[in-house]
Amino acid sequence: MDGTDPNNATASTQQEGIDYGADSIRVLEGIEGIRHRPAMYIGSVGPRGLHHMVYEVVDNSVDEALAGYCTYCKVVIRKDNSILVEDNGRGIPAEPHPVYKTSALEVILTRLHSGAKFDTKAYKVSGGLHGVGLAVVNALSSELIVEVVRKGKFYRQVYRQGKKATEVEVKPAPPDRHRGTTIIFKPDPTIFDTTVFDFDTIAARLRELAYLTPNLKFELIDERTDPPTSVTYHYEGGIIQFVKDLNAHKPPLIEGEEHIFYVKGQEDDVLVEIALTWNGGYAETILGFVNNINTSEGGTHISGFKGALTRTMNDYGRERGYLKQKDENLKGEFFREGLIAIISVKVPDPQFEGQTKTRLGNSEVEGIVSRVFANPFEEWLDKHPQFAKAVFEKSLNAKKAQEAARKAKELIRKSSTRVSLPGKLVVSRETDPEKRELFLVEGQSAGGTAVKARDSQFQEILFLRGKVLNVEKAGLSKALDNQEIRNIISAIGTGINEDFDINKCRYGKIIILTDADVDGAHITTLLLTLFYRFMRPLIEHGKVFVARPPLYKVTVKGKVPEEVMGGRRYVYLRSDQEKDDLLRKLKEAGVPEKNIEIQRYKGLGEMNADQLEETAMRPGTRVIEQLHILDPVKTDETFSILMGDDVAARKHFIFTEVFKEEDSEEESIFWDESINKQEIDDEILEEELEEDMDIESNSNSERSIELSDEEFNENIIEGEE
Repeated sequence: MDGTDPNNATASTQQEGIDYGADSIRVLEGIEGIRHRPAMYIGSVGPRGLHHMVYEVVDNSVDEALAGYCTYCKVVIRKDNSILVEDNGRGIPAEPHPVYKTSALEVILTRLHSGAKFDTKAYKVSGGLHGVGLAVVNALSSELIVEVVRKGKFYRQVYRQGKKATEVEVKPAPPDRHRGTTIIFKPDPTIFDTTVFDFDTIAARLRELAYLTPNLKFELIDERTDPPTSVTYHYEGGIIQFVKDLNAHKPPLIEGEEHIFYVKGQEDDVLVEIALTWNGGYAETILGFVNNINTSEGGTHISGFKGALTRTMNDYGRERGYLKQKDENLKGEFFREGLIAIISVKVPDPQFEGQTKTRLGNSEVEGIVSRVFANPFEEWLDKHPQFAKAVFEKSLNAKKAQEAARKAKELIRKSSTRVSLPGKLVVSRETDPEKRELFLVEGQSAGGTAVKARDSQFQEILFLRGKVLNVEKAGLSKALDNQEIRNIISAIGTGINEDFDINKCRYGKIIILTDADVDGAHITTLLLTLFYRFMRPLIEHGKVFVARPPLYKVTVKGKVPEEVMGGRRYVYLRSDQEKDDLLRKLKEAGVPEKNIEIQRYKGLGEMNADQLEETAMRPGTRVIEQLHILDPVKTDETFSILMGDDVAARKHFIFTEVFKEEDSEEESIFWDESINKQEIDDEILEEELEEDMDIESNSNSERSIELSDEEFNENIIEGEE
């Protein structure tokens, strides 16, 4: 029985009619609908959605460039965090619309799926958010101003929260400007979690667009700095230059030689551009773009390219005798080791999966890309036989290494259950993976403290012994032969590379916890390199964090100045600058120097469990930073420089990037400001350290961990070698 009285059915129905009827149905149209559900149109109301607003406006300038009418686009981050985007395109039409009997400018800014992008006579191809770009930006802005110079006239109109605040103002165009559009918008703070734009995030997108649109020059200005920060991007070499720059800090496949393949072709109004090369490294870098939109999840253009590459390379290998008749064809993954490729397609009617355009679904594009690419690529291989031979030999070596890697993978798969995990893991009682947290802690002392400091309900500790292998300079088989790396992969549970499955992740957060010194920074970078090269979706899904334990604890004895200490007798500080600022304020508040106690932590092992819990482990009081890939190109370049073979490039990067502004307020996520340049020179840049980065530090020897904490002994899992 469900407890329902049949005799009361009529009364129940009457009550339902009062609560839910036709008058309860609310139709949200146009601007109102966008403001009610903004994430449907821009992905989120966080930083990602905020910056997407800029991209939507810029996409209109790019569309004009693709059509051959725009050569310049300027983006300005103004002091009040509003955005100005100006171009020299044809200008948004502002004449009366023949159907809606109002200015075409107003139609474009207030109606979804409006604009010339739906007329193939105006644009053969376009980016933008399915034609909703400017209407969405307008709806989600507290104020938007549009200015158009077109056919000798100047048009101006103001909108607030998506609704027009003024009629279209019309007057003669200024003599110094013949055509173009200027959009000024300020995101609505009642919609977005933050309205502060990040210069580097916008710069990354503009740099990417500059490679893909070689006839368009971008200028980015940040007026919030004094003096204003300004950068210009213009790459006449297009995606060939893109490949060259991506390959700049990679080890060469053949010393002194760099051969870049390039093809541009068209079929059925689909334009295909491909550039590629190989290097001596192990990472695969394939970037796909559809109408200048970065399709991070791939699609038919990528599958068409990969299939054609694999077939052509296998055919070439058999013709040249690298593969015998009895040999099986090599898998595509072998040919893609060390590959850098850019695939850019322009599709008149692209079908994207989802509003954020992360995967192309047009089935016809796969065959078009394959046909445009295959024959020219085969001819290119014939013209560069030595380079082609080196590529094939590299692929054969990758096949040989796969067997060792396969055995290691099988061992990891067998260890997919928590009870057979290799190494030592302190488990929790939590059964929901999203609520669990994994702390990666190096060293016996620090690990022991972390075990005592953790919340055993949901926090787990994985001990790391020494520095893990630098996977930037090691192949997959060597990486999987490293016990520490295998322990990490087994604990997380997702697998790696092609076998990666985010749904199998055992944790909602994976937190790197190391000392705040040179060695700690080095270990953190090694772990991030592992995640970026083999388990990148962990970062893309926001699961990777870096804990920021303090460098100092400052305690005030006697009378505590409320305005300085915030009502606390002690505070934790994470840099020398913070310490110096606090000491200055305490002195100004009249606190005697003898009443100030400063404790500097040389490592996590010097902290007691309560201190580590408060500063790095307890939600609400800890300081951890989530990792995001804002600029894939720059991120890849940074890992290549920091972890690759080029010592000179690494030294230059550290001295120009880390120490570029001694008084900068920006802090590294794991940088000890007390470290000076000489320590960097001595401890990181020497060749001895480069060799050490390839050494499996104590990875094959079992080291006992003796702790007095009974909980550790009850929960630790002894792995099997």
